[in-house]
Amino acid sequence: MNMMSVFFSSLMPKVTETLSKTTESVISHSVWSDFSMNALLDNWSAKALDLGIKIILAFLFFIIGKYLIKVITKYFMKLINRTRIDPNFKSVLKNVIRAILYVGLLVVMTNIIGIKSVTFAALIASLGVGVGMGLSGQLQNLAGGFIILITKPFTIGDFIVAQNVEGMVQALSLFHTVIKSVDNKTIYIPNGALSSGVISNLSQEDLRRNEWIISVNYDEDYEKVKQILSGIIAKDERILTTPEPFIALKQLNDSSVDIVVRAWSKTPDLWNVYFDVNKTVYAEFNRQGIEFPFPQLTVHAVDKNKEA
Repeated sequence: MNMMSVFFSSLMPKVTETLSKTTESVISHSVWSDFSMNALLDNWSAKALDLGIKIILAFLFFIIGKYLIKVITKYFMKLINRTRIDPNFKSVLKNVIRAILYVGLLVVMTNIIGIKSVTFAALIASLGVGVGMGLSGQLQNLAGGFIILITKPFTIGDFIVAQNVEGMVQALSLFHTVIKSVDNKTIYIPNGALSSGVISNLSQEDLRRNEWIISVNYDEDYEKVKQILSGIIAKDERILTTPEPFIALKQLNDSSVDIVVRAWSKTPDLWNVYFDVNKTVYAEFNRQGIEFPFPQLTVHAVDKNKEA
């Protein structure tokens, strides 16, 4: 019994010392962990605040830069408009200048936020491959736009017929050509399809030829009708004498005699001449008793009893 007491008496100081050291270690580790966590939170807060300030500055710079791009583009276009550059090229050049300025603005904004230019360029290059594959059609339109600039099949203000639409060319952008139709619709035609398709430019030539098909009854005298038509053409000062107007009997139809009239005028007068001559022909034929034809069917009745 005495030996057990002596054993426990000698063991207790060692146990007490061990517990004391363990407690000190736990307390010390807990204090250090709290300190490290607080330092980490403070570091994150500082970085978040710094990033927030940079984003705000980048946003403000974007607003200012967007206004400056508008002013710079307007100034450049004033200078360009004083030159004799093709109107199509002016339209494309405006878009190119804006695109370059916006790319520069984007680079400056990334530097303000803290993204290095090298990293940004590598990101753009890697995205460019995927985006280029996805936008292959747009790249064709871009190439088509440059082909139109080089070949110049039309210019702004021309009236064209292409891709089953017709209208006046309003603008030529990098990817589309803007057409204003006769019924005031704005139509965007992709440059790729436009440059590789058939284009009819109705404004490129100074002179245009009108053609009328005038139909009369078989009972009418062709020479008289021709003389009346010649007089109508001669009285209209907008119709040119060179090239000389042409009048001829074109076709003998089932219910009418068709007479073709061809006459030249200046391109701006084309449609006014066409409609005015139609109106004059109608009035003059009625005045002189020239009858217009209409579909007729002659029915012959056979008396079978009489034949018998």
